[in-house]
Amino acid sequence: MPATDLALLTDAAREAGEIATRYFKNAPDVTHKPDGAGPVTEADLAVNAMLEHELRAARPDYGWLSEETEDSTARLHTKRQFVIDPIDGTRAFIDGAKDWGHSLAIVEEGAVVAAAVYLPVRDQMFAASLGEGATCNNETIRSTDARLGESTILTAKVNLQPRFWKDQQVPAIKRTFRSSLAYRLCLVAAGRFDGMMTFRPSWEWDIAAGALIASEAGATITDQYDRDLRFNNRHPQVPGVLVAGPELHADFAARLEPPSPSA
Repeated sequence: MPATDLALLTDAAREAGEIATRYFKNAPDVTHKPDGAGPVTEADLAVNAMLEHELRAARPDYGWLSEETEDSTARLHTKRQFVIDPIDGTRAFIDGAKDWGHSLAIVEEGAVVAAAVYLPVRDQMFAASLGEGATCNNETIRSTDARLGESTILTAKVNLQPRFWKDQQVPAIKRTFRSSLAYRLCLVAAGRFDGMMTFRPSWEWDIAAGALIASEAGATITDQYDRDLRFNNRHPQVPGVLVAGPELHADFAARLEPPSPSA
């Protein structure tokens, strides 16, 4: 059994990659979740089954939250919790693109303490433990701290609508995009892009691992209202995500509309 939680996650992520790649570009069965929640493939389910079996056997006292497992309030009464997305970027997986991966995190008292995001096709393993920095394939990574007018941000077009910004003044940025939310966070952590923003409610399993990796790489990460992210919530969503180097993050946060009284 791996001696540390991080070793447990990275070993499991690589095993997940071995399973998923057997289905990749091999016409996996696809079904669609109710209420427009998106597609799920037989690969998602196979990876989830392996992870739930292996991780829970290794740490039976940890709670469990996964996109592909029916949620239970039992996790709310545990000291630590696994927060898992078996395949983040399922649509990219179905399309035969490279930008999908496995997002695995461990949370304690609302904070992520260990994280791994693995992209099998790219053979990139992003990893972090709280207070110990972030790596990609065992090499230390650091985020940038670009100025606003020079920044390239990973975000969807909808997030640049005037309604999100004070006085409807949208900041001047260069925009690009990647399918997997976890991968976007890791790309910011690695300094490939200067920031990432999404103003849709974000599931914890999509962001938990990438949030720690970005933070340990020197980026500031909050919800869209500049509030600290907390995990293992009863309803496992947070109101958007904003991540960038400290100065750029502060600039964006100052320009965004504040939350409504009900937010």
